[in-house]
Amino acid sequence: MDLSLFLELAINGALSGLMYSLVALGIVLIYKSSSVPNLAQGALAMLGAFVTLAVFEVLKAPMWVALPVAMVLMFLIGMGIERVALRRLAGRPLVMILMMTLALDIFVRASALVAWGGTNRVLPLPISSDPLFLGSVLINRSYVAGGVTALLLFGFFVLFFRTRMGIVLRAISDDYTASWSVGISVERGVALSWAMSAAVATLAGALWGSIQGVDQSLSQLLLMGVAVAVLGGLDSIGGAIVAGLLLGMFQGVASGYLDRLVGGGSRELVVAATLVLTILIRPHGLFGREDIQRI
Repeated sequence: MDLSLFLELAINGALSGLMYSLVALGIVLIYKSSSVPNLAQGALAMLGAFVTLAVFEVLKAPMWVALPVAMVLMFLIGMGIERVALRRLAGRPLVMILMMTLALDIFVRASALVAWGGTNRVLPLPISSDPLFLGSVLINRSYVAGGVTALLLFGFFVLFFRTRMGIVLRAISDDYTASWSVGISVERGVALSWAMSAAVATLAGALWGSIQGVDQSLSQLLLMGVAVAVLGGLDSIGGAIVAGLLLGMFQGVASGYLDRLVGGGSRELVVAATLVLTILIRPHGLFGREDIQRI
């Protein structure tokens, strides 16, 4: 076995897995604070990338300004989604809320297609396209930027959920009725979780958009995001990071060796197999609570 090739596949795979963790973080944030599995996270990542491009083009501002502005806009959009679409379903069966998030996914993708068309567009983040060299190992700089971003967000949210507001969100997730009874504004807490999730999705969409371009295919990040979130545990932020590292590394190495033998498609196979096996063998994930329901 070529050690340099193995290390290159493993390192780049792990870093790309951390970028997938950004999508999973948004799913975990909503589940951790409202016990709702969000199937619209991929569409929010796609929309965040389009909004970033729109701000960049309209304001003629540098990307380091356009991206934070887009995150603020998506923060507000996330609050609006919760207010208009999700708040009315509070207390309803989980399957109804799940179907609403699926409907949101379809609606957001269709709206983006109408507004921006289906042409792939370049999102020029200020990240050099030249690879990093560790000896004979080549590392993608975009993956490094995404991995560092994911780790920084992990640290931020670990601290956030130890604050008063974070504890409130966890209480809401445990029991809506008990939270209402002690005067907690459940609606405001759930809206905040959707807003933060939309902002995180914007980062994920922009980073992936800078690599593969911005179009409808960005919404397919949902599959990897769900796989990482389920593997790590739907209520575990740390689990999302660890699962992203493991799944990305395994996916990168497996595809690097298997694609040459089977002609391609092994990346998707690895993700699907991981998702199915996790649900069958350990439905609460690596670090999730055992009382988490399967989705």
